[in-house]
Amino acid sequence: MSTFCLGCGNSVTEGERYCAVCGRDLQAGADVPRIDPQVAFGLPPETSGKAIFSLICGILFFFLPFSIIAVIFGYLALSEIRRNPGRLTGKWLAITGIVLGYVGVACIVGFIGLMIYEVRKEAKQMSQAGQNVYAAASENSVVSSVRTLNTAEIAYSSAHHDLGYTCSIPELKKAWGLSADLARGKKNGYVFELQDCAAAKPFGPIVKYRLMAYPEANGKARLPAYCSDESDVIRVSRNGSAQDCLRAGVDLSESDVTHPKD
Repeated sequence: MSTFCLGCGNSVTEGERYCAVCGRDLQAGADVPRIDPQVAFGLPPETSGKAIFSLICGILFFFLPFSIIAVIFGYLALSEIRRNPGRLTGKWLAITGIVLGYVGVACIVGFIGLMIYEVRKEAKQMSQAGQNVYAAASENSVVSSVRTLNTAEIAYSSAHHDLGYTCSIPELKKAWGLSADLARGKKNGYVFELQDCAAAKPFGPIVKYRLMAYPEANGKARLPAYCSDESDVIRVSRNGSAQDCLRAGVDLSESDVTHPKD
């Protein structure tokens, strides 16, 4: 009865002590490494199914689940091939699947990072746009408020010939319909003040006043300051300083006053 050598797979007859091919002691027992019987009988090696599956998933790396699966099954295939030398092949298939899987993961992570960046960029732009809209709305409102206060001064002076103009904004509410906020001297983030009221002669009616409107607190969006006087001309200082407006403010055109722009 013939058998085979556990070292090289060579066919040997019963009773032989040493293999004629590799010289192995056939009676050495289990302390000598054994080879897979499938290899010993000369059967062709098989390609690891895990390696094939890893490669297929790697080809589809642009889908997140497949790229991760390609990496996992690629490593499982390499481990399986190492445990079964000569019986399983497909090492390079598994390696290719792993590489493609990592490429897919990197691409997807990069895509997600890009999406996060774009979302944050868009949110920042929307926030900036919102601040600009708020600044424009505030500016439009303050020009209208300055114009309203000048009109209220004219109405007050007409109703009080002996007093002339007033340096008290709350007093203007009695002569003209001011909103509650404007009557308190604060509206839409701006402070409104009347000062430097003066009469042409002692104890005479007030014929001069200065009206200032400046930002209550400068935020990220820099807001301008406005000023006016009995001439009803409205001036603007883009740096937000009321004193600069009084000294060197730029006159607003009639269009800017009637149709304020940002």
